[in-house]
Amino acid sequence: MSLLVLGINHQTAPVALREQVAFATDALPAALTALRALDGVHEVVLLSTCNRTELYAHAEGDGQVLADWLARQAHVGQDLHAYLYRYRDAAAVRHLFRVASGLDSLVLGEPQILGQVKQAWTIARAAGTLGGPLDRLFQHAFATAKRARTDTRIGANPVSVASVAVRLAQDNFTWLDEACVLLIGAGETIELAARHLVEARVKRLLIANRTLAHAQALASRHDGYALPLSALDRHLAEADIVISATASREPILHRPQVEHALRMRKHRPMLLLDLAVPRDIAPDVSGLRDVFLYTVDDLQQAIEDNRRSRQQAAEQAEAIIDLQVARFLEDWQASRRQQPLLHLRAHGEAARAAALARARQQLAAGLAPDQALELLAHTLTNRLLHAPTVALREALRNGDDPMIEAAARLFPPPGDKPPSDPS
Repeated sequence: MSLLVLGINHQTAPVALREQVAFATDALPAALTALRALDGVHEVVLLSTCNRTELYAHAEGDGQVLADWLARQAHVGQDLHAYLYRYRDAAAVRHLFRVASGLDSLVLGEPQILGQVKQAWTIARAAGTLGGPLDRLFQHAFATAKRARTDTRIGANPVSVASVAVRLAQDNFTWLDEACVLLIGAGETIELAARHLVEARVKRLLIANRTLAHAQALASRHDGYALPLSALDRHLAEADIVISATASREPILHRPQVEHALRMRKHRPMLLLDLAVPRDIAPDVSGLRDVFLYTVDDLQQAIEDNRRSRQQAAEQAEAIIDLQVARFLEDWQASRRQQPLLHLRAHGEAARAAALARARQQLAAGLAPDQALELLAHTLTNRLLHAPTVALREALRNGDDPMIEAAARLFPPPGDKPPSDPS
């Protein structure tokens, strides 16, 4: 049994593939149930964000059944396997710790990922797909991420894809205090973008969302103007900058809509920042004149600047992770060594409970106490000795000397003093 991780992220797969393997939050419980039903899978967590889709499992084998399942869900077949990374045991532990700490993120040290990992863990717990070593691993990951952020400056001046996008607009496109910005969506990324825009004194802020009440709530917090998604076409031409990050499975903005907006603007340029996976803005929009379209993959240069500034803190955080990986593995191995003893005690308890229940039934049916006790002792002895007797006979047939020697130590001849029970 192993701890396994497999998945794709912004480092291994383009956005066009990542969006095919992305899972909406409301689809996670059913997906987890299907994963748990796969042969050899005992625990599983599914993490799906705009930059990664990963399966974490406590399972038998090498995880191929998990990889095949993910490829089927994405409808991309064997093509997905070329982009998958796979980690096992120590490497899997290290990967999760790095992800939770923000060291594997597109923006080094970004704080959102820890909340996303916690949400994935919470959903898996509610779906009943956690309850053993993988559950303990995630809890250890949360403690490690907290320590990495507390003991280093990896979390200083928090950044996110949203903040990088706003900075890109501010530094390379227009003065925000003279611009109208349209935000599409009402989730955490858009909330962060709104906050950064207000801090930069944006002139006008429009917020469009499928659920108008969510847009209104966000607009009220940031002095913006809310509108339903159905009104997007009427207001698109007002926007100098559009930042979109929804959970839609299909594009929200298409080429004809943007073309019409450009005509209304007399072809004044527009900056479109698509922070969603799957993408919110149709890719062919990038072919229009006077449009500058960026996806999360296009923000790499700004993100690399941030990465260099945080590299020293990242090295310190990596050292913390090295220590915590070693501690978790030590505890896990100790726990695994205890499993045979726990199984033996559980087997004995089950045998005792079954034999006692049967004896009580016999007493209730009128059997004499002496006979009931005799049957109880006989039944309990047979239940306790059946499995070791079968295993020892097999060892004798196969000449398995280590097993025979172990049995001699476990079951000394009658009259020899047995070892004392430390419990």
